Parts: sequence; C-alpha cells; structure tokens
Amino acid sequence: MAKLVNVNLKEGSQATNDISNEPPLTSDQEKEVINENLSVGVNIRVVKAMTATDRPGSCSEVKFLWPYSVNHNNCCIYRVPCGLRSVNPEAYTPQMLLIGPLHHYKKAQAVELSKTDVRYMYYNKMELHKKKYLENIALTYGKQTVEEFRSIIKRDEQFIRACYAEPTDSINSNDFVEMMLHDSVFILVFFMHIGPRYIDKTGDFLFDEPCYQYTIFGDLILLENQLPYTLLESLFEPFYAKFEGNITFRDIILQGFGIQGKVTRDKRFLHFTDLRRLVLVQTLGLTEEEQINAKLVRKESIARLRNAEMLNSAGVEFECSEEEASLMIKFERGILTMPCFKAEDATERVFRSIMALEQCHYHYTAFVCNYIDFLDCLIDTESDVDLLVNKGIIKNWLGRRGPIEEMVNRLSLEIVDEGCHYYDISERLNNHYENSFNRTVATLRRVYFKDLWTGTAHVVAFFLLVLTLIGTVASVLQVTQKDNSPP
Repeated sequence: MAKLVNVNLKEGSQATNDISNEPPLTSDQEKEVINENLSVGVNIRVVKAMTATDRPGSCSEVKFLWPYSVNHNNCCIYRVPCGLRSVNPEAYTPQMLLIGPLHHYKKAQAVELSKTDVRYMYYNKMELHKKKYLENIALTYGKQTVEEFRSIIKRDEQFIRACYAEPTDSINSNDFVEMMLHDSVFILVFFMHIGPRYIDKTGDFLFDEPCYQYTIFGDLILLENQLPYTLLESLFEPFYAKFEGNITFRDIILQGFGIQGKVTRDKRFLHFTDLRRLVLVQTLGLTEEEQINAKLVRKESIARLRNAEMLNSAGVEFECSEEEASLMIKFERGILTMPCFKAEDATERVFRSIMALEQCHYHYTAFVCNYIDFLDCLIDTESDVDLLVNKGIIKNWLGRRGPIEEMVNRLSLEIVDEGCHYYDISERLNNHYENSFNRTVATLRRVYFKDLWTGTAHVVAFFLLVLTLIGTVASVLQVTQKDNSPP
C-alpha cells in the first residue's frame, strides 16, 4: 500500500518528490487508502495520486477534501461555528424548510426519518412542495422558462459553489443544479403569493394555514439556509421584467420581509441573513468610507461598563429612541438614548444568525454583535430588565422578566470580541458613574425628590427648619442683648 502524503500548498514540490517514488495506485487501492485514513481521522489532502509518468511539479490532478472557496471574495455562506451552536443548537436549525447544500444530507434522510421524527416529516413535505411549485411555474409560464432557469444555474454553477465556505463536491453537478432550481423556484413562488389575503382555500397549506408562513420566514433567515442573492437576482429579475413589468424581484423580497423603504437602491446584500443585518447597520448612518475605516481602527472592549441600575444610581437617564430596529445609541447631557429591543419568540433566532454571519464574515465591523454586547453589559439582573422595560427600551413580549435576562446574556456567549463600536460611549458612561458629585446629586433626587409630593414635603420641611433655626438664633441674640444691657 502506498504511503499517504499530506500535500501542503507551499510545499507541493517536496510532496510530489515523495510520492513519485511510489508505484501508482489503482482506483480500488486509492479508495482504500482514503477510507482507511478517514476512519482514523486523518485530514487527507490528496485524493488522486499521480501516475508513474508524472514528474515533480506536473501533478495531473490534486483536489482537497476540506478547502475553503477558491475565490474568497465570493464566499459568504457559512456553517455556524461549533462554539456558537453549542449554546443553543435549536436556534440554528430549520423548523420546516431546508435550503441549499449545507442541509443537503438532511434532504436525503427526510423520507426515511420522517417516519419517526416530526421535523423530518415537515422537511419531506416541503421537498414535495418545492416540486409542486416547479410544476406550477412550468404550467403557468411554460417549460421553456424552467429550462432557462436551469441553464442559468448550470452556467453559474462554479460561482454558486464558491459562495459556500464548505466544499460541495459531494453533490454531483446534476443534483446540484436541480437542488438549486427547486430551492430558488420555491423562494420565487412563496414571495409572489405573500401579501394578499386568501379568504377561500387555495390548496396550498402554507397560505391556507398562515401560521406556517411565520415558520418559513424564520427558516429563510438562518445563516446555513441561504442561497446567494446574486443567483436569485440573475434568475428572476429577467423573469419579472418579462412577466410582471411594473415590479422587480428585489421589490417583492423587501415587501415580503416588511422592510420596504429601509434599504436604499444602492445597497447590495449577499443573501437574506445579510439583508436583515443591512437593515440594522444602515441605522448607524455610516458611510462606506467610515465602515472601511472601522475595519482598520483597533477598538477596545467595553467590559468595564456598569449595569443599568448602577448607571441609574449615578444619575444616568434612559430614553427610548423613536426609531425601531436600530443600532444607534447616544449619550448626551446625562441621557442615554437607545433603540427599542423587542423580546419576542423569533428574536433570538434572528439575532443569532446575524451574529454568526458577523463572526464569520464581518470580523471587524460586527456592529450587531457590538450592540448585543452593550445590551448584555446593561443587563445583569431582573432589576435591570425592569428598569429598561419601564423606560421603553425593552418591549417584553415573552411574559416574565427572567427569559429576557437569560436570552440577552446567552446571546453574547462564545462571541469573539474584536472591540466594540460603542467603546467611546461606554467610557463616557463609566466616567459619569465614577464622578462622586453625579452620584450624590442622583441620591438626593432618588431619596428626597423622587416625585412631586415627596419633593414638596422635603422643600417645606427644609424651609420650616430654616425658619425655626432663624427664630432660635434671633431669640438667643435677643436674650444675649438683654443680659449685656446696663442696669
């Protein structure tokens, strides 16, 4: 058996010298070597040995089992890092809908596992639904339209594969094209039918039972459940120009997510997870040049930031900004203005996918991670949550306070901190807290002037005390004068 050689890109010539001295492998022997080493966990890099006639530097074919995208600029869809997934695996798992190659193995298992697992039953049901949607497109717009879709995917196949940070070589070309066709056409038809109210039954359970739409939208945001938006755009912009005319595919996507008007025409996005991040990041009002500079400037951590109750005890006032779904935080004249954080069922799933994208793709401009980190510093106890709820900064749609505290604190777990966009604000807040005069004034306000009646009572009591003191002094002076007067 020929020995296994681990080829390194920088040491390729030396590796080929090693292997050229060995007799060539037959196809069966080659598979045996690979399988044997896979079984013991070796990271095999060579999957096709050279023939005896090959010379150093002339390797006929070298492939890699675990490459990243050849063109790193195209890579934008990632598997969630294991550390993040371990905190809450359920938050990254599709409930009904499987999209793209990262979940391809689950599609293959869906038929068998659907017999015992309800989730896989839905996976299988949705795969059948995708076929139904494709058939309807062929019937409505002609088979030629479907063939045009298929040819575009085939043409751009290598680019599409390069968008994924994991190799997709295990999926052969025909299967890959058909998977992309079914997934993308499902997205097209689903968004085409979102919006109108269907009073009568349509025969489509997604619209006859609207509760499923909420689940589908949640699955479409998950990082691992994405298709490159450039693929969807190249497929369906010509389609809409041909058949719809007065609306674009981009328009129906923004309308479907309910964010029309929140993304300017000049802004591009990579996929649906990136779209949701873009909506938030735009609220910071940063120019492209400022975002580029943010990558270059070394930022510091905000670990010293005090929690909400401590800041409030030092006189910091909390106010909720009018803009929703924002990342803008301001601290001016003792007032901390923050956007409203809506704590609802889908909040954690949405934020987790956006934060996972930032950890993988936007290392030095992880503004959403920075916002959650800032909020996490403010919330240590349920009392902090009560304070922020009373100020309108948190809208609690989960019922009890405990789940909010737990959710926010868990969102920051396993997040790699490359510094925070809000560092300057946190330092000004810390300086405000450490000023003893601010804490003294805040204590007076909290204890003696917490409301109109208490404040009025203390003011009256103070004046009575002053008047009593004046009267006492006057009486003493009068007695003293009498004692000192001549007889």
